[in-house]
Amino acid sequence: MKKVAFHTLGCKLNFSETSTISRQFRAAGWCSVEFPQPADVYIVNTCSVTENADRECKTIVNRAMAANPEAKVIIVGCYAQLKPQEIAAIPGVDLVLGATEKFNVLNYLSGLEKQEQAQVMACEVSDANTFVSAWSDSEERTRAFLKVQDGCDYNCSFCTIPLARGKSRSNTIENVVKQAKDLVEAGIQEIVLTGVNLGDFGITNGNENHEYHFFDLAVALDQIEGLKRIRISSIEPNLLSKEVIELVAASEKWMPHFHIPLQSGSDEILGWMRRRYKRSLYADKVNLIKKLMPHASIGVDVIVGFPGETDEHFMDTFNFLMDLPVSYFHVFTYSERNNTLAKEMMKVVPMNVRKERNKKLRSLSAKKLHDFTVQQIGNRYPVLFEHENNNGVMHGYTSNYIRVEYPYDENCVNKVIDCELGDFSSSGLANAIPVLV
Repeated sequence: MKKVAFHTLGCKLNFSETSTISRQFRAAGWCSVEFPQPADVYIVNTCSVTENADRECKTIVNRAMAANPEAKVIIVGCYAQLKPQEIAAIPGVDLVLGATEKFNVLNYLSGLEKQEQAQVMACEVSDANTFVSAWSDSEERTRAFLKVQDGCDYNCSFCTIPLARGKSRSNTIENVVKQAKDLVEAGIQEIVLTGVNLGDFGITNGNENHEYHFFDLAVALDQIEGLKRIRISSIEPNLLSKEVIELVAASEKWMPHFHIPLQSGSDEILGWMRRRYKRSLYADKVNLIKKLMPHASIGVDVIVGFPGETDEHFMDTFNFLMDLPVSYFHVFTYSERNNTLAKEMMKVVPMNVRKERNKKLRSLSAKKLHDFTVQQIGNRYPVLFEHENNNGVMHGYTSNYIRVEYPYDENCVNKVIDCELGDFSSSGLANAIPVLV
């Protein structure tokens, strides 16, 4: 039996798409093995957001070639769409597939031979205008990433995603509900909705007028019998409606956990970034969530070192986040991207300054997460336990996204169990104490 191995870089959306391609191979009789075990074909799903994407791609290809020098290496994903010729020049790469072709990879294997220059099949991004369903199906059958939207119509000055994935487009509510029901029947306890711009859900077939909205999808999913937990992977603050927040607050299925990109706490920087909100709107959304769900966890994306960001701009962001009742940050150091407006901005922030600002925000994030967790100790929350046995310890997440640990018990795997949060363990995580009924 032929073997295929996958390596995925980037976001939950990429993982859902890799899983879908993997299912295609298994249905065709292939055996999927862990990367970088010896395989006949290696498929790397790339990310354009990741810093040093070119170097990462070369490193992964080298690992594949070390495992099997005769294997075919195929590069797909966002970076493959943006820089196909650069990737094709990497020694060992045999095929580069862009945004529209990555789900047809099996069709290209017949007759594919190793050669000095890789074959490139990358379309114009404007041709990426149809929605392709994808979802992850992990072996532990605990949670699944379900893709419901793709592409983006925003043109933030720092972002290449619209160039890599095309215009915004969505699945239908009917299809999403069917896929969610299938996942529940397969034993999935939690579904995480993924997309490039989830709040823009409802744009279909290139029609810029919404046929329905994210709130309509949220209501439909809330009514699925047997579905225990639903999360939103990330949603823009200007698209996170009051109705969605109120639904999450009233629902037993929707988890009290939001991840809301901020990018900067300075209105001037937000303007240069071409974001579609000001910090006052962001604060209003956070405060509404905490008013309705005081225990809710709120994650933040933030970029440091954007062109023109002064010390004053950075401290605006630092102080804004320090005072805001959010739980943790994902901090990104600004990295220049070709074909973006930000790349042309002249007030470049030195890299050492960018890294220092990143370090400061990460330190603040660690403190915020610790303080948020301390506030929850002694409270009861449902915990979904995962399958891994880490030296006699298992992990899980509370409904409000606090990672906890518990002595490994196979009877708890893939189960949602009410637990009281105990004090911190030696690993720095809160202990889960199952509540006996």
